[in-house]
Amino acid sequence: MRAKYVLSEVMVGLWRNVTMTIAMIITMAVSLTMLGASLVLYHQVGVMKKTFLSNVQVSIFLTTTVTVPEQQELNQKISSDSRVASVQFLDKEASFELFKQEFANDPALVESISKDQVPQSFRLKLKDPNQVSQIKSTYDGLPGIDQVIDQASVLKRVFKVLGALQGLALTLAIAQGVAALLLVANTIQVAAYSKRREVAVMKLVGASNWFIQSPFVLEAMFAGAIGAVLAFGGLIAAKFFLIDGSLSALTTLLGEVKWSTIYFMFPLLLAAGALVSGFTGWVTLRAYIKR
Repeated sequence: MRAKYVLSEVMVGLWRNVTMTIAMIITMAVSLTMLGASLVLYHQVGVMKKTFLSNVQVSIFLTTTVTVPEQQELNQKISSDSRVASVQFLDKEASFELFKQEFANDPALVESISKDQVPQSFRLKLKDPNQVSQIKSTYDGLPGIDQVIDQASVLKRVFKVLGALQGLALTLAIAQGVAALLLVANTIQVAAYSKRREVAVMKLVGASNWFIQSPFVLEAMFAGAIGAVLAFGGLIAAKFFLIDGSLSALTTLLGEVKWSTIYFMFPLLLAAGALVSGFTGWVTLRAYIKR
């Protein structure tokens, strides 16, 4: 009987404040969509870092005047280095072919460079990508070496930009979340004020605070849950029309956004929407009922 009464009061409360309920749902949906998008971005940046770091290479470019003994000594030193998983030597012919492939879109540059101008190099793949700086300090400045370039230093700039985007998305999501919670608190207060006489009567007849609060808390949880469902729908639409559609080129940078990642967002958004809204409503009503 009590459960039936509570549920009926929830439906009446939602309908009575339908405008504010819709506003609360929309605000929650927007904030949760941004939260979900920022979490997906955060996950993809982590995947990208792991993928790139596992394939990171160190390129050791030799001087054009390197002697054969210097080259052989470097080859022996690199091959015996326990930190190196594999090493590939590119002579002038192989280096020039690689140069032509990398700059195929700029034929004028390719024509202006001769084979003798392209330096020979060692391409190292490390067992532990985090030891790049140690490798660089070991070989930089040795006889016959012109410069040591690691891909990690280039990737750090990309990661820095993506990290800034992560922070911006999370900041906006938090701001939207705070606005949504304030709206939840305001809606609950309005609903409680419109039923202040019923609340006063229930307190006089000995109803517990939880029994009085439960319809309002369930209203907030219902609105939060609907907002989470709408936010999840927004992520699915983004996956279809943006990630796999007009922005599909980004997958070459961030990697493929799997459906399992999108599906995993649903319980997180549902928990964030329903539980946080319910807790906000409960805290608001505790202060209101004690007045």
